[in-house]
Amino acid sequence: MSVPTRRYLSLGAGVQSSALLLLAVRGEIPTFDAAIFADTGWEPAPVYAHLRRLERLAATAGIPVVRVSAGNIRHDALDPAHRFASMPLFTLGPGGERGMARRQCTSEYKIKPIKAEVRRRLGYPHPARIPAGVVAEMAIGISLDEIGRARNADVAYMRNTFPLLELGWRREDCLAYLTEHDLEDTPRSACVGCPYRTDTEWVRLRRDDPAGWADAVAFDAAIRHGSARANAAGRPLRGQFFLHRQRIPLDQVILRPRAEEPEDTPGCGPWTCPHTAESDVAVATPGREVA
Repeated sequence: MSVPTRRYLSLGAGVQSSALLLLAVRGEIPTFDAAIFADTGWEPAPVYAHLRRLERLAATAGIPVVRVSAGNIRHDALDPAHRFASMPLFTLGPGGERGMARRQCTSEYKIKPIKAEVRRRLGYPHPARIPAGVVAEMAIGISLDEIGRARNADVAYMRNTFPLLELGWRREDCLAYLTEHDLEDTPRSACVGCPYRTDTEWVRLRRDDPAGWADAVAFDAAIRHGSARANAAGRPLRGQFFLHRQRIPLDQVILRPRAEEPEDTPGCGPWTCPHTAESDVAVATPGREVA
């Protein structure tokens, strides 16, 4: 088995990955050569504020927090000249048919830029072939309550590791650890306009981040008839797109937070989106490499 030459953290800036970074800063787990944050360009303001705090904290232990990006997901979706990476928008067909669009955003805006950065740091940027035996370790913040999402990497040059599983930690253990070290306000990481938001989360966005809420409302209206590129090419959507599952304009939705919806729900990390079916998570196959 190849020995990893580098050790990185996939930093989503949510609860689990923040706990991993703090553990490394405090010397309670081995350090990282870098913590890599894939920036979609459309995170809520509290996430960016928390990320800046993590950057300062990591710097005290000599761990660089690296921001990588494939672009601004909001701007790209509304740019007629840009390819639209499908988001899991709620659809309403011309006959009232209800469905969801495909989800490509995690792959395009989170996983691909992280892989590109790992390749660059290993010295083999795409499309260079990485020699056999050159391997980076990628620590991923999956806790025991998400153990079904722990999977091998789908490329030979990365080996996924799961320190929280080794510690036997659940999400509540991460929250308790962050609280113990004055990071109890660690936010949930997810795009401002993520269609997977619960009504509880939409209410929180509207209450705590009015600018973010207004941004989501404007985006919801802008994507009603499909992507900007398709409309510019004369191929409007047969039906309509919506951010909310009720399939009406976001600012017209009567938000009904449910008592059983937790205030703090898992966020969306590159390999840990809570809405990814296990069958959607790629597993390494001998001889196969996904750049």
